[in-house]
Order: sequence, then C-alpha cells, then structure tokens
Amino acid sequence: MQYLTKSSIDAVRRFNRFYTRQIGVLQDRRLYRPFSLAEARVLYELGHRKEPSAGALQRELGLDAGYLSRMLKAFARRGLVSATPVAGDARQRLLSLTAAGRKACADLEARSRKQIGGMLGALPGHAQAQLADAMHAVQTVLEKDTALKKAITLRGHRPGDMGWVVHRHGALYAQEYGWDERFEALVAGITKDFIENLDPRRERCWIAEMGGEPVGSVFVVKQARTTAKLRLLLVEPRARGLGLGGRLVEECIRFARARGYRKLVLWTQSNLAAARSIYRRTGFNLVKSERHSSFGVPLVGEYWERAL
Repeated sequence: MQYLTKSSIDAVRRFNRFYTRQIGVLQDRRLYRPFSLAEARVLYELGHRKEPSAGALQRELGLDAGYLSRMLKAFARRGLVSATPVAGDARQRLLSLTAAGRKACADLEARSRKQIGGMLGALPGHAQAQLADAMHAVQTVLEKDTALKKAITLRGHRPGDMGWVVHRHGALYAQEYGWDERFEALVAGITKDFIENLDPRRERCWIAEMGGEPVGSVFVVKQARTTAKLRLLLVEPRARGLGLGGRLVEECIRFARARGYRKLVLWTQSNLAAARSIYRRTGFNLVKSERHSSFGVPLVGEYWERAL
C-alpha cells in the first residue's frame, strides 16, 4: 500500500459526507421509490447495455452474486426484466428490460436528472464547467489504478533481473526501514544461490512488469523434498495498492502445490506490516518469533508457514 496521510483520508471522507448531503440521498428517499439505490443502479445498467449477462453485471457493479440473483428474480416477478437463454450454453441468460422495465428506468432517470439539474442550476455557467472538470479528474485518477492493475504482467527471470532485485531491495529497505548494506549483501547471496543452483522444475522467480518496467519480484526455492520457501517478495511503491503483492504470493502457492510440495514457508520481520498482512490473507500462519539484531537495527524475525 502507498504511504497514506491522515489529511488525505480525512479529505476524502469529508467530501463523501458533503456530496452525499448535497445530492440529497440521505434526506430524500423518494428519488428511487419504489426501488432501493442498488435496484435503481441495476435497472439503469440494464437500460443502457445491450443484453448483458448476470455475471457481467455482477463483475461490473461489484455486487454479491446471490444478492444480484435475488434482485433479478424479483424484477422478473414484477414483469420488469426478461431473460433469454444463450444458444449452446444453458447456464447463461441474456437480460433485457421489458416495456414496463424501460418505463420504470426512464422514470428513475428523469427524476435523477431533475435532481442534479436543480443542484447545477444554482451555479453560474463557469462554476458548472469547473465542477464537471473536477469530477472528471476524480474519475480519471480512480480509473487509472484499475487500468494499471490490469496492465501489470508477470514473467520469469532473465539476465539483468537479479541485479535489479538486489538493487531495489537494498535501496527500498534502506529508505523505508533504515536497513544498512548488509541486507543488500544478504539479497545478493540469495540471488547468487538461486542462479547457480536453480532447479527449473521445482524453483521459480517471477518478475512483475508495469509499462515494460519491473515493479515487483518473488521467488520460490526448494528447502526440502516436500517443503518450499517463499523469498524476496518486493513491490515498488508506484505499484502498491493494486493487489500485486497478493497476486505474487498466490502465484507462489499455486506453483508450489503443482510441483508436489506439501508446505510453503517464509521468514519475515515483525515490522513489515504490509507483507505480514498479505501472508495472513493468503493462508500463512505465524509459527515462531525471535529477536535479533541485523542490518544495523533491532528486529523480531518471524517464521510463517502454509500447508499446501
């Protein structure tokens, strides 16, 4: 995750409260009657898409699949939505609004446009343009993260990558945690052993790229016949907050399981909060801790493992 400040979090929360009040969602429940806000959003999407499937709606709107299914069944009972089977795939249904559904959607949209028009009508023309530009800027920034996430690719290592791994570990850990060059030396030793003793069938390095530039790494190495070790997980600051760390760890888990390992282990430090959170989310358990002094600072080393 990128470094966050209290002021930036407070600013977003303050804006959310202000804008919610401004558009009247909290004060005026009549806008969407007889539908909930979520139902109104689904009707809008159905009215502005060409026969989407339930799966497409669920992915785009981020709704729980069961909740959306119940909603669509309720719409069908009320005569608002029809479903057409997809040729060759009995499990898929293409959705569309009935005449009654189109009328309900048009009514909702008219009320919404009237409400927003009332808010904008109180502003002079230049202020309306300024507001529209600011909203476009917010949308662009937030959509940029989604685009970046989709653009990140994983590949195997190639000449030059080990030097990058050593350099970025040394530089980032010095900058973010105050670790000295002895940590860089440790990473150099790990990468040297990996290259010189590589078992391609049971060991692997992944390099994450964004825009053709490396932004992350992780390794799986053989520790014993049935035990693999995850090493050198790194995500560059500009790629944090996009789920890349979890993606790299999940890749290690899939690889280790497919290669017949029964356990995946790792060593980390108690102050590496983001990494520890990823390990916990992906099923690792902390099995042992020990205090030590390394890389010029006092640390608490932690041993984590995950059954495969």
